[in-house]
Parts: sequence; structure tokens; C-alpha cells
Amino acid sequence: MTSTIFTIGFTKKSAEEFFRLLQEAQVRRLIDIRENRVGQLAGFAKYPDLAFFLDRIAGIAYSYQPTLAPSPEIRTAYRKTRDWGQYEKSFLKLMKQRRVLEAVDPSLFEGEVALLCSEAEADKCHRRLIAEMLAQHWSSQGHTVEVKHLHSDKRTPRKKRARTSHEPTDSI
Repeated sequence: MTSTIFTIGFTKKSAEEFFRLLQEAQVRRLIDIRENRVGQLAGFAKYPDLAFFLDRIAGIAYSYQPTLAPSPEIRTAYRKTRDWGQYEKSFLKLMKQRRVLEAVDPSLFEGEVALLCSEAEADKCHRRLIAEMLAQHWSSQGHTVEVKHLHSDKRTPRKKRARTSHEPTDSI
């Protein structure tokens, strides 16, 4: 198996930027690893809208893997303590209990795949932990797996060009 596992979060991104990042990376499948994919705050990334947009805008397949999401207890504890080290330990223990290395179908990860969560950046997000765990596991079995994180490039939005006085207007 040869795979590039991209990670992406939707917060602090416009829909335009989100889909552009996925298209530029040539992602063929997005795997949603959020526990709650229908939350009101998800905007364009709310299910089932996201699956529709991925298909229609970018030709990207959508898959949902809630077993790769943290438990509400782990998230609550992190919100209270902000102890990332403890979050990592608890999350990796949960993944071991869920036996995700045995449960995840490697064929879902063939080629260019993106793991989706809400966090803007991957450094303190479970999607990074999952990507690294899967990459290490499959690499130890002789597969070629690379992990890349898609993030905002902080481009400035294009400014509208001012209309010159000699250009026609749309009004009659």
C-alpha cells in the first residue's frame, strides 16, 4: 500500500479555502473522524452537506469513522485541564481499547486520503495522533505511508477590481 494521509480541520477556514486545500492535495477520499458531525457550528462541514459538497465540488468520496473519535469524557477532561500530554495518553489508550489498528480497513487509506476534524491546526488534535499511529503501524508492515497536514496559508483575499468610468454597468 502506498498512501499519503493528509489531515485537515474546518474551523478558521472558508469553504473556498477548505475545498481548495483538498483539491490541491489531490485528495480522493475524506474520512470524517469527528464524534459529532451534525453540529450546528460545523457550517459547510455539517453532514450530510459535506458529503454532497465533496462529491459535487471536488469529486472526493466521503467516509465516516466515529471509532477514531475521542470520547466525550476525554474531550471534557481536556477542556478543563488543557493538559495535552494527558489527552494524548487517554486518547491512545482508548484507541488501543477499541483495537483500531485491527478494525481500520487499510484499503480506505490507499492513495491520497484526508482525515477531518474541527480543530484549525493539527498539533493538538486527535487527527494528528490517528494519522501518526496508522502511518507507523502500516510502515512497520512494509507499506509506504506519509503524513501531511493541510492548513491555512494565510493568503489575503482577492480584492475586487475597481470599475473604471468607461466600463459599462449592468444597469440600463
